[in-house]
Amino acid sequence: MRLLHTSDWHLGQSLHNFDRHYEHQRFLDWLLDTIVAEQADALLIAGDIFDNANPSAASQRQLYGFLQQARARAPQLDLVVIAGNHDSPGRLEAPGPLLEAHGTQVVGNVARDAEGAIDVARMVLPLTRHDGSVAAWCLALPFLRPGDVPRVDAGVPDGGADGSSDAEANAARPDPYLAGIAELYRQALAHAQTVCQPGQAIVAMGHCHMVDGQMSQDSERRIVIGGTEMLPAGIFAPPIAYAALGHLHLAQQVGPHQHLRYCGSPIPLSFAEVDYKHQILRIDLDGGAVRDIAPIQVPRAVQLMRVPPRPAALADVLQALAELDVPEAPAEEHPLIEVRVRLDAPEPGLRARIEEALQGKPVRLAKIETSSAARASLEDAAISLDQLDRLKPDDIFRRLYQQKYRSEAPPDQLSAFAELMQP
Repeated sequence: MRLLHTSDWHLGQSLHNFDRHYEHQRFLDWLLDTIVAEQADALLIAGDIFDNANPSAASQRQLYGFLQQARARAPQLDLVVIAGNHDSPGRLEAPGPLLEAHGTQVVGNVARDAEGAIDVARMVLPLTRHDGSVAAWCLALPFLRPGDVPRVDAGVPDGGADGSSDAEANAARPDPYLAGIAELYRQALAHAQTVCQPGQAIVAMGHCHMVDGQMSQDSERRIVIGGTEMLPAGIFAPPIAYAALGHLHLAQQVGPHQHLRYCGSPIPLSFAEVDYKHQILRIDLDGGAVRDIAPIQVPRAVQLMRVPPRPAALADVLQALAELDVPEAPAEEHPLIEVRVRLDAPEPGLRARIEEALQGKPVRLAKIETSSAARASLEDAAISLDQLDRLKPDDIFRRLYQQKYRSEAPPDQLSAFAELMQP
């Protein structure tokens, strides 16, 4: 059986006010061709389908258009979609009955029955071969919030019962959120084992940040609930042949565990991701085990460029921009560019000078990143709340200027700030 694993599409995302609809559509068109070429049996989409919980009509049309075309071009394909932390679980599940009629199963919420018990069976889904026979079972668990997981008895006695203090007992007590996630996966696995037949595999899906998972600099939204951020690999017990993970945008395996994989985002979602090798993953199952895991590189429809690669003085930056050689292309394929300038003092005409240097070049200026040559230490920046209360706005301005540029604020800057503060 052949699976394709993708995640973190973030449909509807804009990058510094530049819409990414064209790039996403190019990816989806490529994915359709890849599904057919690879003769995939199932497509696993591991969350963050949309960039926010209230996606635009255009983004929703893009998703449902893809699902309709996937069913038309690969009638045998099973599609499984789980919600990520960016998605609205209810909104994602709303068209579920209609989607199920066309081969797509969506799990956005952890469903419960009338008595409040978790409906684990709803999250254990069959995956079938081209001939319709079941080849694997999928634990399709969406992004889990504290209210989604079962309560677990901590199992640690009160402080003092074994000679320990209350603080030591609390430190030894497992985090209830982590314990609840582990218990929900345990319950789902136990149910899968009751329906799994010899020669059938068990795979899992999750949208989470695993221990040893590498985040990009400024893309993913950190998941911190009750002080808990990262999940241990042990929540995916050995009977699970493969775990299709979402949330982290860099394609990677989790520590030494080759069967625990993030496929990463299909397009760069920030300039921190310009060097990522964006991909989907192809997983071949042989009976109950994984035979092969291979990346399939996603072609990049629009380049993201950082010029220069590291911040430099303005004169050097302007020269690099003037020498920039970019081939002509349709407007929607013009590269998005981040210009990185190191400044020793404010430069009021900075944007105009950069735009002049880029005049006539087929690029789109998305961001100007400035940094100072000298950074103040944390001790220099430290100030008590009592001191802050006694400072006037111009005092704060002087301090911030000194902290950033390591020099006194010039008179014209102070004058302009004073004018700005006039009622």
